[in-house]
Amino acid sequence: MALNSRTRSLLLLLSPASIFLGIFFLGPLIIMVIFSFLEPGLYGGVEWNFYHWNYGRILGWADGEWEEFDPVYAAIFLRSVRIAFINVIVTLLICYPTALWVNGLPSRWRTLVVFIITLPFFVSLVVRLFCWVLILRPSGFMNSILLGLGIISEPIDIIFTETAVLIGMAYVLLPFMFLPIYASVEKLDHSLVEASSDLGGGPIQTFFRITLPLTLPGVAAGAILVFIPSLGNFIVPDLLGGAKVLMIGNLVEQQFLSARNWPFGSALSVTIMLVMLTLIILYLRRLKRMEINQ
Repeated sequence: MALNSRTRSLLLLLSPASIFLGIFFLGPLIIMVIFSFLEPGLYGGVEWNFYHWNYGRILGWADGEWEEFDPVYAAIFLRSVRIAFINVIVTLLICYPTALWVNGLPSRWRTLVVFIITLPFFVSLVVRLFCWVLILRPSGFMNSILLGLGIISEPIDIIFTETAVLIGMAYVLLPFMFLPIYASVEKLDHSLVEASSDLGGGPIQTFFRITLPLTLPGVAAGAILVFIPSLGNFIVPDLLGGAKVLMIGNLVEQQFLSARNWPFGSALSVTIMLVMLTLIILYLRRLKRMEINQ
């Protein structure tokens, strides 16, 4: 069947973007999936032999000949998921009240505050993280101030700990949580809040029955935008966690660059994507059921 002129024009406009995504997005993903089922080469690269132990190694089951059961990689993966969830909760607790406060400001101040919150994006991520190294290290600014005020008697060793990684991740990803929540809060119909107050609803009841349900889409979007980069992040753990806090992103980096075990690195990457996709689908379904019940 011949295509009409409008359909041909649409296909012509979409073809460059589709070809670009097919080559530079889907292509590498397909290569990575294929590599994850291949045998690692002795000196790097791959051997074109089917090798499913790449995924077994993640769970602790190796080939049984050269490696014994060791769930070290599963522990690293679970630690990464836990840190990502904690980071989502921390950023949510900071950004939700902030979004409500900013929305209550006069209009001339809102743009300024939003600009200040997004201002760190104009500075290199590595530079910002090195600033946190200067702040958190034993001889850094934080310990110097606390020692000077007499609050502590000896420096607090925070750098190269999980706490430092959480601080760095929360700092880096705060705007990703704030902006979706602020967009939902800004669209909130305040007449509903006033109606709840007129009908005798207290602040807490109004928040849980009116404000929170209407802003859940922003919360969901912010949680997804924070969780995904938190799970796969390797720069923050590398600079603020050192060798003491190894996350799945650092493990993938090591397998591709240091160990030259491309099949295992590909298997780790595919596992990360599958876990992210599964959690996002479950979360969105749960959120949709909550909206329907309310």
